[in-house]
Amino acid sequence: MSKKYSTDYEIGQDNLQKFGLDIHNPVFIISALIVLAFVIVTAIFPSTANETLDGAKWWAINNFDWLFMSSSNIFVIFCLFLIFLPVGKIRIGGENAKPDFSKMSWFSMLFAAGMGIGLMYWSVAEPVAYYTDWWHTPLNVEANTPQARELAMGATMFHWGLHPWAIYAIVGLSLAFFSYSKKLPLTMRSAFYPILGDKIWGWPGHVIDILAVFATIFGLATSLGLGAQQVASGLHFLFDVSNGVGTQIIIIVCITAIAIVSVVRGLEGGVKILSNLNIILAFLLIMFLIIVGPTIGIFNGFLDTVGAYAINMLDLANFVGREDQEWFHGWTIFYWAWWIAWSPFVGMFIARVSKGRTVREFIIAVLLIPTLITAVWMSAFGTTGIDQVINETGALANGLTNKSLAMFQMLENLPLSSITSFLAIFLVIVFFVTSSDSGSLVIDSITAGGKLDAPTTQRVFWAVVEGAVAISLLYMGGKEALSALQAGSITTALPFTIILLVMCFSLYKGLNSELKHLDSLKEQEKGK
Repeated sequence: MSKKYSTDYEIGQDNLQKFGLDIHNPVFIISALIVLAFVIVTAIFPSTANETLDGAKWWAINNFDWLFMSSSNIFVIFCLFLIFLPVGKIRIGGENAKPDFSKMSWFSMLFAAGMGIGLMYWSVAEPVAYYTDWWHTPLNVEANTPQARELAMGATMFHWGLHPWAIYAIVGLSLAFFSYSKKLPLTMRSAFYPILGDKIWGWPGHVIDILAVFATIFGLATSLGLGAQQVASGLHFLFDVSNGVGTQIIIIVCITAIAIVSVVRGLEGGVKILSNLNIILAFLLIMFLIIVGPTIGIFNGFLDTVGAYAINMLDLANFVGREDQEWFHGWTIFYWAWWIAWSPFVGMFIARVSKGRTVREFIIAVLLIPTLITAVWMSAFGTTGIDQVINETGALANGLTNKSLAMFQMLENLPLSSITSFLAIFLVIVFFVTSSDSGSLVIDSITAGGKLDAPTTQRVFWAVVEGAVAISLLYMGGKEALSALQAGSITTALPFTIILLVMCFSLYKGLNSELKHLDSLKEQEKGK
């Protein structure tokens, strides 16, 4: 079976080696042309592009909320089943495969690529927003009440817990299994071999990969732009540095330059080191907060957060008869679309670093452990932020006035605020470098037909493109252009939701076939 897969892989390759690049035709060319055309049109007509794509985004969110919500629920249930099913014992890469990275480095890389950036941006802003009714409250609870506090933390965890990580786990496990166990290229099309067969080498596979490149490059460019705004806001808050477009562009240039150095050094010398640094810095920041912040309140907040998450999960996951439609669409469905749009990038990167793990180990590490760590993180920052709102301490006494400043406003009222705020800025930058770096590796793999050893020139090319897209849109179109880019990325989540549902079926079919094959081999060995 593996031999047949390998043969089909050789037949399906159609790569061109030119100008120091190893490009898969037509995925590389079409993807590059789409990105170029989109940037030119959006930069010239930012308002029109934003209005059109924003309309498409909200059309998808408002009309297919049932699809996004029900699919996300299915993904969680499917992942939990895989932990307990017999297929959980299958080892990615074969029975004798060994992991390429230690558990700590492995976890650091998947977590940093998955949502480290978002945890910095939203850990204070989101709970405070829900508690104060910054833009509606979950389940229509009354703002600024004990019930609002409970639901603020529970809803925040709902958006950052099992559901998004289940989306990443399905893509990551599918790609890792078909790549390392079945010797197919590490690219999105490979996950559909059990269903499409040799057709994955034709246009059905090309379309899947092009959509993956489109969603990844635009998602990363959007995050670069938004991240630059947060870093600029932090620098302005701390050092009164201008937070205008010029400063934001300089920040993107610096992040891109560091990412290029990391890309050139590769996984071992680049992403791995940065990811380990991320975890160390994040640990220092959260330990400081627990020690100098409302320590007892944070520990109690953790228990309350986990409890609120568990108690309200079914109500928050329900899409029938919701009375909080504006909050539900504006937050939950928006988040689900965003996670799905990011899933090709994060899932493929997780797959790349997960060889040698069993299916059960993979799901537990990707689904359950990050959810637990996220609960600790959100409880520490969210609880402290809401406490400052309730106690009318500092800028948060007025509620959420600036999303990108919320964390800095919270830290300002704690000891050594200048040091911790600077550490937070540095951590955001390192998280963004890690995302840019790992994103370049992912896009490089897709546009090289799934090869893991494409030329360094090609990885550098995509790292530069990510930064160039963000800079050009910021410079020519400002926030409207970035919003258009984000809306375009989220709109791709609609077809990708269908792709992920099919991927679940394809993955189970492949795993079940592999289990039968392994059991057959064991029976043959016993019979000898």
